[in-house]
Amino acid sequence: MRNHTELREFILLGIPQTAGMETVLFVIFSLIYLFTLLGNLLILTAVVSSSTLHTPMYFFLGLLSIFDMLFPSVTCPKMLFYLSGQSHAISYEGCVAQLFFYHFLGSTEGCLYSAMAYDRFVAICHPLRYMLIMRPGVCVGMVMAACLVGCLHATILTSFTFQLTYSGSNLVDYFFCDIPAVLPLACADSSLAQRVGSTNVGFLALMLWFSVCVSYTRIGIAILRILSAEGRQKAFSTCSAHLTAILCAYGPVIIIYLQPTPNPLLGAMVQILNNIVSPMLNSLIYSLRNKEVKSSLKRVQNSHGKWK
Repeated sequence: MRNHTELREFILLGIPQTAGMETVLFVIFSLIYLFTLLGNLLILTAVVSSSTLHTPMYFFLGLLSIFDMLFPSVTCPKMLFYLSGQSHAISYEGCVAQLFFYHFLGSTEGCLYSAMAYDRFVAICHPLRYMLIMRPGVCVGMVMAACLVGCLHATILTSFTFQLTYSGSNLVDYFFCDIPAVLPLACADSSLAQRVGSTNVGFLALMLWFSVCVSYTRIGIAILRILSAEGRQKAFSTCSAHLTAILCAYGPVIIIYLQPTPNPLLGAMVQILNNIVSPMLNSLIYSLRNKEVKSSLKRVQNSHGKWK
């Protein structure tokens, strides 16, 4: 990546229209971030420590917990740093890294949601062939493909953004280095980078959402064909946690892109919901709505108590 800039750092101005609320926001986001890390770490511990959870579904859930710890860690620590009264400055290289990993982890997690939806489709529609179709090699291949798509997506966006010249203002009117906040600072024409960014993000989100809808449409049809109410309830319960998590993940994105007139404060709040709150909600959703995870967590707690 060529670097034509004379700027060595950017200044993050923070969340729009929140001047004077730094202390309150610092406390709120610190608690949310801490709860996110602890909640997802507990789920990962439950999946790894319990042999009954060594299945494709929980393999993806364990990976989702890892991504839900990494994704908010791209933006939250720096935000907490300047909310505590420290410097708002971020180096040029730090800004590049923040933008790259934000889109890499976000798009890879989106691909992971699609893989989890396909896993539920196979489990409900082809239960007798489930372990054959979702064998370990296939699961690992799906994860590698997700990481490859995320890396390619993030590399394209980061390259088009930072191949431009930045030698004027270094004030980023946002709480982290995202494309819509950084591109207006470019001294050269940024229209191509804007079009590529919008097209790339929109196309990938649409394709992933479409794949999830296809999987769950087939699942819904299969559930309706189940004769017993108990069978339908059991099939639905295996998907409810994942479906809730998907709605929490895609809801903020849909709100951002369907705004008729962009509102900076609303956009920032929705972005925070997507970046910080959704990963926290995932840990709650999968721990409270999943009997196997709850049972595994209880066993971990009991074994820890006996060890003491």
